[in-house]
Parts: sequence; C-alpha cells; structure tokens
Amino acid sequence: MTMKNWYSGGALILLAVLFLALTMLSGTLLTGARIDLTENRLYTLSDGTVNLLRAIEEPITLEFYFSEDASSELPQVRNFARRVQELLDEMTRRSNGGLQVRRVDPRPFSEEEDQAARFGLESVPVGRTGDNLYLGIVGTNLLDGVEVLPFISPAREAFLEYELARMVYVLSRPERPRVGLLTGLPMDGGFDMQTGQRREPWAIHDQIDQMFEIERVSRSATELPQGIDALVLVHPREIGEDLLADIDRFVLAGGRLLVFVDPLAEADPGPDPSDPMGALTADRHSSLEPLFSSWGLVFESERFVADMGQALQVSTQQGRSTVRHPAIIGVTRARMNPDDVTTGELDSVNLASAGALSLSEDSGLSLEPLLWSSMQSGQLDAERLRFLGDPTELAAEMAVTGNSYVLAARLTGPAPSAFPESNGNESGEINVIVVADTDLLSDRFWVQRQRFFGTVLLEPFASNGDFVINAIDNLLGNADLISVRSRGVSSRPFDLVEALRREAEQRLRATEQRLEAELAETERRLNDLQQARGDADLTVLSAEQEAEIDRFMEQRIDIRRQLRQVRRDLDQDIEALGTRVKMINIALMPALVTLFALWLGWQRRQRMRKSRGQ
Repeated sequence: MTMKNWYSGGALILLAVLFLALTMLSGTLLTGARIDLTENRLYTLSDGTVNLLRAIEEPITLEFYFSEDASSELPQVRNFARRVQELLDEMTRRSNGGLQVRRVDPRPFSEEEDQAARFGLESVPVGRTGDNLYLGIVGTNLLDGVEVLPFISPAREAFLEYELARMVYVLSRPERPRVGLLTGLPMDGGFDMQTGQRREPWAIHDQIDQMFEIERVSRSATELPQGIDALVLVHPREIGEDLLADIDRFVLAGGRLLVFVDPLAEADPGPDPSDPMGALTADRHSSLEPLFSSWGLVFESERFVADMGQALQVSTQQGRSTVRHPAIIGVTRARMNPDDVTTGELDSVNLASAGALSLSEDSGLSLEPLLWSSMQSGQLDAERLRFLGDPTELAAEMAVTGNSYVLAARLTGPAPSAFPESNGNESGEINVIVVADTDLLSDRFWVQRQRFFGTVLLEPFASNGDFVINAIDNLLGNADLISVRSRGVSSRPFDLVEALRREAEQRLRATEQRLEAELAETERRLNDLQQARGDADLTVLSAEQEAEIDRFMEQRIDIRRQLRQVRRDLDQDIEALGTRVKMINIALMPALVTLFALWLGWQRRQRMRKSRGQ
C-alpha cells in the first residue's frame, strides 16, 4: 500500500473519530440548545417571562414531579416531560439564580409520592398494572407560599410557558392584588333550583380567583370594600345610588375599572331563578348610568350589533345544517387593537348580542377601540332575539351601514363626576375598560371542559379568558404576564378558504329558502284541494292531488341535486386552493434553489471564458 493510500485512509479514520467526538460533545454540552426558526418564535422565552424571572427578589423553587417508571411505555408523555424540563432549565438559566428547579420521581410507596399527594398533585393510573403517573409542578417561596399545577396535560403545551410564568409571578409577590367583583350573573356557579345541585363556577371566575384575591361586592351594598386595587362590574343592574356614587369616587380617584354591560345577557336568570320562563320575559339589559352619561359614553342598552362579516356558525335544529348567526360573532385578530397589550396577540374573541360604544361630541375622554365589528354590520333591537327561531332572518332585517361598531374600548382622560355634591370632587383622570357584552364570559362561548384520565381540563377554543385576564392585569399595571399569556394560541385563520365557505353558504341558503318556499306552497295547495273535495274518505287522493305530489317530488329531487352540486363545487374550490398552496410550498423552494444553482453555474462559466480569453 502506497504512502498516499495510508494518508487517505488515516484522514478518513480521523474524520470519523472527530465526527463521533463532536456528536458526543454536542449531546453533552449543547443539551437544550436550539435555534428557533418558527414564525412566532414559539420555542423561545418571551420578554415578559424573562422580565418576571429577573425581577425575582426572594428565591423560588419549582419541583417537577414526573413518574419515570410509570411512563416507560408512553413515549409521547416522556417527550412532553422532556419539553417541560427543557423549559424549566431555560427559565433557571435566565433567572440569575432567583429560580431553582428540582426533579422529583414519586415512586410507588415512597416519601416523594406522599409529598405529591400532600400537595394535591393528581395521579393517573396507566398500564396494565395500574401504576400512578404524576406529571405536575409545585412552586414554593420563602414565605410559605405554595402554587400547584396538579397535572400538566400535553394537550395544553401551548399554554405551558404562561402557566409557569404565572406561577413565578404569584410566588414573587407577597400578596395577591385585591379585585372587587360585582356581578348580576351566576358566575360563581350558584344553586340550580331545578336539579337541586350546585353548579360549577364559570371558568373565567376560577381564573380570576386563581390570579387575584376576589372581594365580592353585593349589589345592595352602599360602598366598595376598602383597599381594592381594581373593580370589575359584570351586568350591573339595580345598583343603589350610594354605591354608584362610591364607584364614581373610586374611578375619579385613580381606581381602575373593568365593566361588562349588555343589551341582552343570555345568562341572566331573571328575578326568579326557579322560574325558567321568567328569564325569557324579564329585562336582561344592563348599563352603568349615570356614570356613562357623565363620561360622555354612548351605549344603547337595548340595541345589539348584528355582524354578517364575523357571524359564527350555529346549529338551530338537530339534523339541519349549521347557519351563520349575525348576533353571535367571532372577532378575529384583524378587528382587534394590535397596539394594545390587552388584545395585541389574541386570535379570536366570541361575543353574543353585543352592543356598540361611542363618545358624545362634548366628551373630553379618549376612546381607544379594543374590539370592533366588520363593515358588514348594523344594529337591531335586542327584543328581536328573545323568541328568534331562524337566525338567517336577521340578515334580511339588518340594514348594513358600511361602518364598524366598537364593541370594547379603553377610556382615558379627564371626566366630570356624576355625583359632585356627594363625592366632593368635580372631576378626575379615569382609566376604564368597557366591554359591551357579558356573554363572552360564559363557558359555552370560549371553553370546553374535557376529562383526561378523570381530570377535568379546560380546553379554550377562543381567547375570551385571555382577554379578561389581560384586561385586569393591564389595569393593575403588569404588562409582563400579559405578553406571556398572549403567546398561548398560534393558529391563524385561512381567510381564502373562509371566504369560499361564506360564498357557498350564501348560495346554499338561497337554494334552501327556495326549497322551503316551494314546500310551503305545495302544502298549501294540497290543503286547498283537500278542503275543496268534501269527500268522506280523505285518505283517497284525487288525480289532481297525485299529480301535484308527483310534481313536488320531481322538484325536490331536482333541488337536492342542485344542493349536492353546490356542495361539490365548494369542495372542489377548497381542494383546488389547497393543491395550489401545497404546490407552492413543495415546489417553490426547490425551484428557487435550482435557479440559484443554474445562475451560479452560468456565472462560473462566464468567468472561465473570460480567463481563457485573457
């Protein structure tokens, strides 16, 4: 073997050894290191989390309880646990020593398992032997403060950073902010008079209770609790003048207010909760007069905004296709304020029978819209919704103005007092957020309760809860936690597909209405023919009736064929759009690389020709 071959073989062996050494070193030294190339930097700690970590003054300890043996046959759970550990490690590195993390394996019959049970961590039986799987976190500080995530569901990985940042946020404060809550709705669950059992509290009520110390305010009270940091009013009805005057004093003195009013609150049980029919006829609108008038805020408490541009699909009857409901709308990111920390990173907020907000000409306040309707909207009387059978009727009744309506807004600036004589001050600077809807707080408009191995988990399908917590946090002056929470949802609507669906639905609706009209006309003619016969035996059809029925059957077959064709065209349009998008995603980058390579080759040949010519 020649010396050259020895050198070549030795070089290959050396490269192989170097490759293995670098691989082993990278696995050891670069554990957890990554380059985040996702569009929204989903795997990078947000600035809000970093700020919270750097603000830790007293040490905080997070204990990550995870069952190694019980998860041995659950690779997805183990991968998720590794993701949790990496995130905890990254938070530890960015905390400058303020955060400590411990990994705990609660083996069966061990002291660690007893600790997990004592902290209230939830175990899930897995495998044939029924071993208990723990996947939770316990946070503690030096002041005996304890925060617990009983079980971290892999389905909520998108909210993991927020949950951990919230835990750090709560443990780093000696006391939780005190929030006064006055509500005319059964947000705390209450007692179901029909079933004789207690209802579960609303999800948003539990979230507020977890984040803040709630001071409940009765509508019959004469003054607010002393020392509250913010006030939340939900469906404020039948409030006495003394309490209204104290609310006015609180706001003008710099107190922060979040208020939810509604032209028609669906969750309002009425004056008698034991009478289910009473809620249908009772007044269910709310406002905050006379404070609104003193601020120059215009809110028509008996008219709602109908919005075809953001109408959500609802099912009115079992077995029938869904229809767009102009009163139930999903406000998308395009119609949220991107510059306000309350709404800047949310994806969607669902509302129902929401009102409109505006300022009078003589108001000295600034109104900053947070949520607004589309240009395909108008206003209708709220009474129209009480016994509404077909939501599509609203589309024909509404007069589209071509303007959008403000559904939620921030009010700032100088405002006069509504009770100057009793309060002793004539004006003050206010900071208020007003939402013209209360239904967005109800579970059915934004969250589903799911069971995961016997554990009840909340699975949000809209950002209503984020919006409310963000608003309270912002009024309390904390923007760091808001920026973390807003990263929870990363899905984006497919606007082109949605436009195709809406166009096809309009064609379907017109065809369905024609079918129903022809059906009603045929039934009317059959009744007329039946009454004109006067025969004793009405079960025998005349020739004219049989011909009429045959004609209707043929029409119905033809219309059904048209409906199928419309649906087929819709599917073809969406499939064609999807195919084009796939072709662009799959073929565009290789094509660009190929063109770039050809261009480099051409450039190289040009340089070679020039060098030869010289």
